[in-house]
Amino acid sequence: MFPVETISAKMLDYYVDRRDTLIIDLREKESYMHSHVKGAVNMPYGEIDGYTALPKGKILVLYCDRGGASLLLARQLAKLGYCTRSVIGGFGAYRGRNLVISP
Repeated sequence: MFPVETISAKMLDYYVDRRDTLIIDLREKESYMHSHVKGAVNMPYGEIDGYTALPKGKILVLYCDRGGASLLLARQLAKLGYCTRSVIGGFGAYRGRNLVISP
């Protein structure tokens, strides 16, 4: 079992474009479509069923709106053997250079 690590929203930029990382946006699809972190995949928290389909060989960086849901899911995934990071403050705290905003 891996421990759950929390990272600052500022630290999120470190994980963008890394081959060993999968960034997961747990917000609703509409929020993701409006704006998200570059390279993030959208898996709304309330719709996630198949945790086992996630790659175990990657660091899973999770973020939600404010950080609570991502921390909860990161703990669940860590118990299943995944290496996880949860963003403190969630997407609302992110002010990095890798923000994608839809027109």
